[in-house]
Parts: sequence; structure tokens; C-alpha cells
Amino acid sequence: MTEAEIDAHCLACPGATKVVQWADARVYKVGEKVFAILPRSADRITLKCPDPEMAAFLIEIGAATRAPHLPRGGWVSLPVTETGDLAARLTQSYDTVRASLPKRVRGSL
Repeated sequence: MTEAEIDAHCLACPGATKVVQWADARVYKVGEKVFAILPRSADRITLKCPDPEMAAFLIEIGAATRAPHLPRGGWVSLPVTETGDLAARLTQSYDTVRASLPKRVRGSL
């Protein structure tokens, strides 16, 4: 996916926003919580898996690496050149993070 495709996909999620922070990284959030981080280099994207077991599996098979600044909680780093599953994984990350928001926040999105 290109940076523009990632941007369009993430911002199409209900209540999603984008801020630039952490050394010019594009940080996608739902509510106040991060669901994807695209660094300035834009060659890898960090996102949240639905559970640590899925993250461990993706790392084990070589599809992802451990997220450098988020080593726990199911965060992984994937190459943005992956064409097959990246859009679905971005949506899954959004859904996972959104589900962790308080009910009143989810209802306002």
C-alpha cells in the first residue's frame, strides 16, 4: 500500500484521526488511542494485533517484527509493501483498539 492508500484507509474508519508526532510519524488514532503508526520513512507500519498470540505468530512466520517502541500488548511492525493483508490488518487494529475504548466513547464515534 502507498502512504496515500494507508491514509485513506485509516481515515475512512469511523472516528479515526491522524496527527503528526514522534519525529514526524503519522499516528492514526480512534478516540485518544493509537491504532497505527507510519514512520517518516514509510517503509513499515506499526499496528495492534487482536491478541499477543497473533502477534507472536506473525513474528514467528516472518510476516512481522516486534514493534520497536511497543514491545508488549500485541503490537507488530509490518512492511507497507505487503499487498495482501495490510488493509485487513489495519482494520483489525482499528477494531481492536476501538473495542478497548469506554462504551460512552465508542457510542460517540
